[in-house]
Amino acid sequence: MADRKAGAKTAAGSSKISKEIKTKLLYYMKMTREIEHRIERVLYRQGKIVGGVYVGRGQEAISVATGMLMREDDVVAPSHRDMGVFLLRGVSPRRIIAQYMGRKTGVTQGKDGNMHMGDLKHNIIAFVSHLADNVPVAAGVALSFKMRGEDRVAFCYNGEGATSRGDWHEGINLATVHKLPAVFFVNNNQYAYSTPMELQMAVENVADRAPGYGMPGEIVNGNDAIAVYESAKRAVDWARSGKGPYLVEYKTFRMTGHSAHDDAGYVPKELFEEWKSKDPITRLESQLLAESDITGEEIEKMKKEITSIVDDAVDWADKSPYPDPEDCLSNVYYQE
Repeated sequence: MADRKAGAKTAAGSSKISKEIKTKLLYYMKMTREIEHRIERVLYRQGKIVGGVYVGRGQEAISVATGMLMREDDVVAPSHRDMGVFLLRGVSPRRIIAQYMGRKTGVTQGKDGNMHMGDLKHNIIAFVSHLADNVPVAAGVALSFKMRGEDRVAFCYNGEGATSRGDWHEGINLATVHKLPAVFFVNNNQYAYSTPMELQMAVENVADRAPGYGMPGEIVNGNDAIAVYESAKRAVDWARSGKGPYLVEYKTFRMTGHSAHDDAGYVPKELFEEWKSKDPITRLESQLLAESDITGEEIEKMKKEITSIVDDAVDWADKSPYPDPEDCLSNVYYQE
């Protein structure tokens, strides 16, 4: 097991988890990438997307592997590169694609057209563009769990840029002072929009901030799905046992611009080449093949199944109606 002190690097995943879990990891990572590929590289370019597009290409291991540790009654406050969380919580590819296309069948019924979505039926808290505002909310959710004596955990996701905002620190302080059952996962993809990490904080690692709040902080290779899963399990077990919150910083890279309209010209091209060789999906595939946990034929079958599911989702969403004008007045004010 890795040293949990902030600043200590975590070893690679030990691969002691079951074949079923590893196969599920690969499936949902591939599903996440295919859905986001259709949204960013196909539908957006066809002019069928309403609103902005923010994807997590290269970061799929984080949302999927951590999301697999959630129980049904846990609550999650995701950020805008955590598509895998929505899939694992039960939001269908159909509803996700319809959401981006601004259709009535989307998660927000056409009132928004991107990842600004949540679904309390699936215990997903919606977020807005003021990233880090979900941290005090997640802390409040965890506080309610503790006050009620419930065996539940609040999951909260942010990028490294969000950790430089005041509400991130206020929420973390609340969670640590009251030893709340919350886990904070930081997707450190090197750039807060166009600002590299060394220009936005003086510490080398986000996890270095954890000891100042009296909280464990761990640094993990975010492109190693097995290591992400194992670290998330440590964090969740810690929080669920009543010891308080836990922070894990996942080192990764955003293999695209900040959004679909951003060409990422501020990122040195050699970084893209370097991180392409560290692709989390390719890495997990190679590991499963080497350990005989999957065959090339099974991978091809998985790919075809996922493509078929996403094809169906796009077709279904494209045929779905746009909301009626009067729908903008529904679910705004309380109605008995």
